[in-house]
Amino acid sequence: MLHTRLAGLAVARRRLVLITTALFLALAGVLGGGVAAELSGGGFDDPRSESVRAAQVLEEQFGAGAPNLVLLARAAQGVDDPAAVAAGTALAERLAQEDGVVEVVSWWTAGRPDSLRSRDGDAAVVMARLTGGDESAVDRVEELAPLYRGDFRGLDVSVGGQAQVFSEVGHTIERDILRAEAIAIPITMVLLVVVFGSAIAAGLPLLIGVLSILGTFLVLHLLAKTTDVSVYSVNLATSLGLGLGIDYSLFMVTRYREELARGRAAYDAVVETVRTAGRTVLFSALTVLLSLGALLVFPLYFLRSFAYAGVAAVVFAALGAVVVLPAALAALGPRIDRFDLRRPVRRLLRRPEPRPPAPDEGFWNRLARMVMRRPLPVATSVIALLLFAALPFGDVVFGLPDDRVLPKDAGAYQVSQTMREDFPGREAMALTVVAPSASGGDGAIASYAATLSQVDGVDRVDSAAGSFAAGRQVAPGRSDLAAGGGTYLKVIPGVESYGPEGERLVGDLRDVDSPIGPVLVEGQAASLVDTKASLKADLPLALGLIFGTTFLLLFLFSGSLLIPVKALILNVLSLCATFGAMVWVFQQGNLTGLIGDPVVTGTLDTTIPILMFCVLFGLSMDYEVFLLSRIKEVWDATGDNRRAVAVGLQRTGRIVTAAAGLLAIVFVAFVSSDISFIKLLGLGTALAIVVDATLIRGLLVPAFMRLAGRANWWAPAPLRRLHDRFGLSEAPALGQDDLMPTETRVAAGV
Repeated sequence: MLHTRLAGLAVARRRLVLITTALFLALAGVLGGGVAAELSGGGFDDPRSESVRAAQVLEEQFGAGAPNLVLLARAAQGVDDPAAVAAGTALAERLAQEDGVVEVVSWWTAGRPDSLRSRDGDAAVVMARLTGGDESAVDRVEELAPLYRGDFRGLDVSVGGQAQVFSEVGHTIERDILRAEAIAIPITMVLLVVVFGSAIAAGLPLLIGVLSILGTFLVLHLLAKTTDVSVYSVNLATSLGLGLGIDYSLFMVTRYREELARGRAAYDAVVETVRTAGRTVLFSALTVLLSLGALLVFPLYFLRSFAYAGVAAVVFAALGAVVVLPAALAALGPRIDRFDLRRPVRRLLRRPEPRPPAPDEGFWNRLARMVMRRPLPVATSVIALLLFAALPFGDVVFGLPDDRVLPKDAGAYQVSQTMREDFPGREAMALTVVAPSASGGDGAIASYAATLSQVDGVDRVDSAAGSFAAGRQVAPGRSDLAAGGGTYLKVIPGVESYGPEGERLVGDLRDVDSPIGPVLVEGQAASLVDTKASLKADLPLALGLIFGTTFLLLFLFSGSLLIPVKALILNVLSLCATFGAMVWVFQQGNLTGLIGDPVVTGTLDTTIPILMFCVLFGLSMDYEVFLLSRIKEVWDATGDNRRAVAVGLQRTGRIVTAAAGLLAIVFVAFVSSDISFIKLLGLGTALAIVVDATLIRGLLVPAFMRLAGRANWWAPAPLRRLHDRFGLSEAPALGQDDLMPTETRVAAGV
């Protein structure tokens, strides 16, 4: 097999492989180590959507766009105090003179509209647009913010707006990654030592984890030069790279030590490890890769970026496990168990060397047999528990990320929250109705603006023919709202953009007949509507790819029709329970004080369940493959379904639990993040991994396989022949001695 030959070459040239790996790690660290600073904080819009097309028309035809810089100025004596008026006017004029700053509007210089002044009169805002894309706007705001933040001629100025949000998110994620690594790596190192006993054996999985992380950072660095990449993907690169690197190495090192214990020479043990566990690792990696690859179906570069990061992390983790790790094992040989920290402890306590349990004994074997004695009550109870946990997901309300992903002490969040709570209008959340080719003249524009102003949820409509509120003109027209034979209207909402009211408002505005020709609606609420519609349209294809490829791969691995169906059903059940828990915590605000008190908006980011589904579906298949490989070994050797399940669970239970625990710790470390939906991703993924490794693998899988009996392994004759020809199952590595009960093994001297 190709992977076996590749590993053989790596073993034969182990010094070259290890030196090349060290050089690659150095190069990847230098080039990719600071990748977070190169990436974007956006990516939540479908470039094909109406709102994005409207924004492009605004930029290209009118030189306009949504404000992305906000200066919130407070005055101790009130913003209408003469000194404050002079300072506020100077503040707006100075900002307007800055390079790359256009469309400056302030309460002091725009006719003193109520929407730009707080209700108590102690604060007002200056809004502007930074030209260029998201990255250039972030670079510019990082130059401007220190110049304007603080005291300005008696005004206390704070900086906010989308550009500042993106800037703070980027810096926050850089800190989050360092903090998460500082938490996860020492804890996983200690636990790996506990699992392996040997410090050397424990260090190998960390080596592959670091290789996966730095390799993924290098890929993201290269991709950022050719396409948009979301900064949030760095979190997945870190957690998945470290987690899968440890997982795959854990299975490989465990199998290698088993082969050494059977008396094989080091070289033969490495080859057998790659032939058996290595093949399963590659197959498992393929299932994870295909699940994450489904994110490429979506046009949002936020989701596509997670596909880039996830696929790269899986590839580097798998290559590290079947190429770099065999070279390291061959170099170490039996010395992998040097510095076994358990031996001095046992000598101190005068305890004998523990005897590994035979396949027909041990905790996991007893658990499997207990479940299989009463499969129906066990399955019913666990399913009822998971369905109960899933109930809150029925009340989910979807939104999109905004400044509220930041912690409550973040400057950009505080500016936006002040405007939401203390300002009567929502000027910064205005919707724009764009008519690239307007017809009918000022009369038609005025009639249209008056009609739009009567839509429920609209405070005011500004147009070239006048400003309107409740159907009546309240101010003269603005000539800057027309250019090139077209025009656009600014719709100031009176409702929250990211929520059901904002979505209804967009629908109502789009339903109004336009007397001035075709129009496009743009703005935060419009982006939410369009993003949800885009995800809904592409979701069936993504799910079809995930379910289809998973079913096919599990069939090729097992030769069964029922096992893939069972795996798909149990995975969906586990994920629904996880989503319900996330709604209960992050949307409804329960127990948030235990996870850093993130801002609760009453919504869940619409992209996160899709992202979690793809990530978790792949990871759950990861453990399914490892368990199934050992069950099938015994089934092929004995034809005894109950014994196959019990022995398979015993042989994988400890190691899968350890792998799942380590992976969960890696993701739990990201609960320390100051970005709310990174907390959600970390906590949700960790919870799903724990549920999958305990309730699903420990209880539901044995119960379902006991109820199905020999039907677990059934397939029609044509499909059996197909599997016999193209099947991907792991080559058996068990002899009859390995399946003997303990008493028989002792009597036979085995």
